[in-house]
Amino acid sequence: MATAAIFSSLRRRRSPSLEAFLAPVDLTQVALLQTLAAVSSELISFFSDKPFFFQRRNFRSLIRKMEIFLVMLEYLRESGSRSMPSLPSTAILCFKELYLLLYRSKILLDYCAQSSKLWLLLQNHSISGHFHDLNQEISTLLDVFPINDVGLSDDVREQVELLQKHARKAKLYVDKSDENLRLRFFSFLNEFDNGRIPNHVDLRLFFVERLGIRDAKSCRSEIEFLEEQIVNHEGDIEPTACVLNGFVAITRYCRFLLFGFEEDEVQLPSRKQKKPRKGLITREIADTFITIPKDFCCPISLDLMRDPVIISTGQTYDRSSIVRWLEEGHCTCPNTGQMLIHTRLVPNRALRNLIMQWCTAHSVPYDPPEAADAPAESFAEALPIKAATEANRATTTLLVQHLANGSQGAQAIAAREIRLLAKTGKKNRAFIAEAGAIPHLCKLLSSSNPVAQENSVTAMLNLSIYDKNKSLIMDEDGCLRSIVEVLRLGLTTEARENAAATLFSLSAVHDYMKRIADQGGAIEALAGLLRVGTPRGKKDAVTALFNLSTHSDNYARMIEVGAVTALVGALGNEGVAEEAAGALALIVRQPIGAEAVGKEEMVVAGLITMMRCGTARGKENAVAALLELCRSGGAAATERVLKAPALAGLLQTLLFTGTKRARRKAASLARVFQRCENASLHFGGLGVGYAFAGNSTPPNRDPRFADDVSMPMSISVQVL
Repeated sequence: MATAAIFSSLRRRRSPSLEAFLAPVDLTQVALLQTLAAVSSELISFFSDKPFFFQRRNFRSLIRKMEIFLVMLEYLRESGSRSMPSLPSTAILCFKELYLLLYRSKILLDYCAQSSKLWLLLQNHSISGHFHDLNQEISTLLDVFPINDVGLSDDVREQVELLQKHARKAKLYVDKSDENLRLRFFSFLNEFDNGRIPNHVDLRLFFVERLGIRDAKSCRSEIEFLEEQIVNHEGDIEPTACVLNGFVAITRYCRFLLFGFEEDEVQLPSRKQKKPRKGLITREIADTFITIPKDFCCPISLDLMRDPVIISTGQTYDRSSIVRWLEEGHCTCPNTGQMLIHTRLVPNRALRNLIMQWCTAHSVPYDPPEAADAPAESFAEALPIKAATEANRATTTLLVQHLANGSQGAQAIAAREIRLLAKTGKKNRAFIAEAGAIPHLCKLLSSSNPVAQENSVTAMLNLSIYDKNKSLIMDEDGCLRSIVEVLRLGLTTEARENAAATLFSLSAVHDYMKRIADQGGAIEALAGLLRVGTPRGKKDAVTALFNLSTHSDNYARMIEVGAVTALVGALGNEGVAEEAAGALALIVRQPIGAEAVGKEEMVVAGLITMMRCGTARGKENAVAALLELCRSGGAAATERVLKAPALAGLLQTLLFTGTKRARRKAASLARVFQRCENASLHFGGLGVGYAFAGNSTPPNRDPRFADDVSMPMSISVQVL
């Protein structure tokens, strides 16, 4: 990995120039000494004035070692300018090794300077170990360094020898006061785990007095940093991801308990604001020297997989990453977006063996988990621990109180935090609704504050993913009407898009499809968003319209308000064409739908284009729509489809290369044409008989149209 890529994730102030750490290849003796001296001086200057909250003794010790190295380097550089004899080869090798030591020192010091206080506290033992490892490497370097052969003055030599002596004797140092603070943090976790809320005074003493976290902004930064570590988490790093979730929940609770709701926090989130992710120190150091093959990295975490498993779509992920993905409520494959048939995880032993061989060859530590081959059900410990649930429950109580009685700014903040809490886990979504948040969020949907409105509709979306909450939302007086109003007239683009996504989520219940369609302005607004929305807005709109189109009672309304025209127009948009074709295939099953779709001038051309250039699912939806148009649209529609250019070749291609469902639809459509007048002139060469083995003709259906009419779709709700 390039040096610049390693440090692109480090935040806030820039540290010494990265170019100084490029490998010292073919440098002269003078240039080598000059560069080492410059790098050492810059590191000392940059880090000496940094107020390290933890690891102070280890930090001062490392800086002191650098200062002694700098004294030696400066002396040798000045001596070299006076025509001093060349340094022995052993010394040159040691100085080149010093490059790497300075490099690792910079990584570690940057990590300590830029990490959050709580994370440093939790990693107290690990970081102390890294300082000790550096000391051991320095000790080894000094043991082989030819002190007697480089011509040092007595005072410089004395300092180097004293450093050598101290480095040999140095032991792992863990600050006792830091360790006591760490244990105190864990004690709060234990209290929540036992169903007790820690004393307010104790929490204030810990966060404010001992850690110096004195306002909501600082507390929020601590939460965000811990959440980054959960995303970047490596399976062999302590604490585990589920324990970190507990600490995040506790810190979030303390943020509102201790610092209240500061209205200057109210702002709209920007989709373009993506914070650089800061990886773990062990990964940064390892990446300094080795580039991991792409196939060995988890598509979710992008880290080396320790326990690769295969999901139902055939994709491979690291077990810890995919378990976390499933626990967050997702039911699709992260890579392909396909709906998961089941959630069983099958160990990918072949890939794991290859990873182990590669790690052995490159001296990379690899310790596969003991329970690597256990079924997914045995990984219940990966779920959030009780402490996280109880802390989130306590936080929800505070948030709902401010939703009900707080100022406008406090309500906006509370809605945002409920939105975030509802992003992950059905337990969170359940107790947020139980705490009475939905009626208050419903009132905020009509707020004139764009922040409050956007956060409330997005919170409603995230809550609706939990099936039991759907009925609470639909039964809340005026809630559906307010969601539709946000869709029509929302104050921000994201609010309108998330309102559309909420309707899609709610329409997953068949009984609600008609109610949503009958709500004034709902389908019109979805059709409008499909025409002129952003790419994500169009996706939200088309998936909602697809769901609504599965209810035959909605066809007349969709035709009346122009939704069919919007769906036909969407066939030319790669991002939504697949779902649009699927919706049209459903609508044209009824004569009224077939008549309306048949009047659209571009529908056949659009579906033909999809058969030629669309995705595999898009092609099967397109041929299904054409088949249903022939079935329900009568002779005129059939003739129109029959005359479409290049259709014969496209059908033949689908018969051999399409999905199973696409082949069935293509075979049925080809047989329709073969039985129509003059169809043999166009399709006589299509051998389709094999596709009908075992097919039976449903009663009361024209035998020309015998086919499986099921329409599976893989669409999931995204939490925001």
